[in-house]
Amino acid sequence: MKYLALAAGTLMSTAAWAETPVLTVYTYDSFVADWGPGPQIEAAFEETCDCDLKFVAAGDGAALLARLRLEGARSDADIVLGLDTNLAGAAAESGLFAPHGQSVAPDVPNPSGEAGAWEDPLFLPYDWGYFAFIYDTEKLADVPGSFEELAASDVSIVIQDPRSSTPGLGLLLWVKEQYGDEAGAIWEGLADNVVTVTKGWSEAYGLFLEGEADMVLSYTTSPAYHIVAEEDESKAAAPFPSHYMQIEVAGKLANSDQPELADKFLAFMTTDAFQSVIPTTNWMYPAFTPNEPLPDAFAKPIGPEQARLIPAGDVAAIREEAMAEWRAALSK
Repeated sequence: MKYLALAAGTLMSTAAWAETPVLTVYTYDSFVADWGPGPQIEAAFEETCDCDLKFVAAGDGAALLARLRLEGARSDADIVLGLDTNLAGAAAESGLFAPHGQSVAPDVPNPSGEAGAWEDPLFLPYDWGYFAFIYDTEKLADVPGSFEELAASDVSIVIQDPRSSTPGLGLLLWVKEQYGDEAGAIWEGLADNVVTVTKGWSEAYGLFLEGEADMVLSYTTSPAYHIVAEEDESKAAAPFPSHYMQIEVAGKLANSDQPELADKFLAFMTTDAFQSVIPTTNWMYPAFTPNEPLPDAFAKPIGPEQARLIPAGDVAAIREEAMAEWRAALSK
């Protein structure tokens, strides 16, 4: 099912076959784009594995988990790359993932304490960043500096659906973590600022670039793309009193028929060959510091006093309430 069979001779009565193992990785759409990290990572890993690495685009991060739940043990995936810590608890509860068996200490800030050894037995981090609203400095002069100021303004925004998108879910938890019982009121204030809600990040950012909204939910590092790739310094991240973190992770499917190859890929994910590709293709901070320094265009990391992150084990307890508040506000 997950092999490419190469015929050694079609006219031979006893044909010889060479089997190249295929490692199938489900990920999000932007990861496999020509400008994303997928093509470079595929080439680099295939140099080490004597295999065929096959990336399968399956929507945004939350859509990945939905697809896995639908396919269950029949899934062709060996690895899922593109969930985050906000989805890790729900993914673990699915019973579809196997332990990665690795001991690592990523270079990822911990708003709850000191960074150190990674404790999740099922999922390994590969990058991280901070959510932020991105705007065009040449088009928007009066930039909101908080959710309250945004709600009180006539600034238009594009956001992502928390049911299908990890940035969308991150925004939901950002508001809930910061405002608690007042989160519903914040969403009621923001409802008339929302131009549209997209399924994923790519669609939302594309609408922003086309001028359909003043701001878009993305990352503090998004302006670095425009500076490095386009020599365009007109995009900026609006500074808020706090910004919610995202830590993206990958995990191995328990039903993988390439478990050793999957383990090899997860180990490769922590190396410089993988991590050095992340900053200028996925435009996020690498989870394990590569040998080369980050481009000057990258924004300075936010201090721990500004960072927000709900522990993975606590997300389930508040997610449904936060989702109900979001739906109620945007349906009015």
